[in-house]
Amino acid sequence: MKAYNLRPEGWNNEITKLEKENIEKYIQENRTLQGLVKECDNKYNLHINFENGLKGIIPRQEIEEVNLQNDGLPKESLCTGKVHKFVQFKIKQEQDENTLILSRKEVQKEALEWIKNDLKVGQKVEGIVKSIKPYGAFIEVGGGIVGLIHIEDLSVARIKTPYERVRIGQKLQVVVKSINRDQGKVILSYKETLRNMGRKRKKILSRNKSKRNNKRNRKKQKRNIHRINPKLSWNGRIRRGSGIWTNC
Repeated sequence: MKAYNLRPEGWNNEITKLEKENIEKYIQENRTLQGLVKECDNKYNLHINFENGLKGIIPRQEIEEVNLQNDGLPKESLCTGKVHKFVQFKIKQEQDENTLILSRKEVQKEALEWIKNDLKVGQKVEGIVKSIKPYGAFIEVGGGIVGLIHIEDLSVARIKTPYERVRIGQKLQVVVKSINRDQGKVILSYKETLRNMGRKRKKILSRNKSKRNNKRNRKKQKRNIHRINPKLSWNGRIRRGSGIWTNC
């Protein structure tokens, strides 16, 4: 079984450092990389700049695997909406000495394969809130592929709008609720994460309360000892001047 290490685009806000001598290695290993889109040209190709004078181009037909028009291309607004945002991609080939042809579509294919074959119900995954609707929130789980959290699964308590719990760009840990493996669609839940956070908070509060009670009990015991024998110090030792040897 192939192992995947998928994370949402922009999860770590890092740009892959490319060295010319490593390009062939990245191609052979089919490595997933990440960069920041600098420009969308008049043909809706995306441009990414790297160090050492290297440049990358994601042709329009290599930007998207899922949300396509009837002509098989992503919408123009989808392309322009990627400017100044992190995207994941694989290197397809070298166009010339300083220009690489990249593919975001190949990363999405890999993410869909992961959802269809390896993802499990109940599994915890990392996600970023991409859009919010009255009925729920769409969360990217890797490679630009999104899952849906229905409004009833966004909170333990009842809420009127998803905005009461999440915001665009928020990073979350969510739980897989159901998977349509044929269509590569996934339903997620944030409710379990909130429950776990609530349980941890209760444990911490209970532990702190126990520590405070123990401290109060120790002070009470010392006061009782002093009340019974005033010659005893607060730390339970005999006071000086009591006529009894002490190490205070």
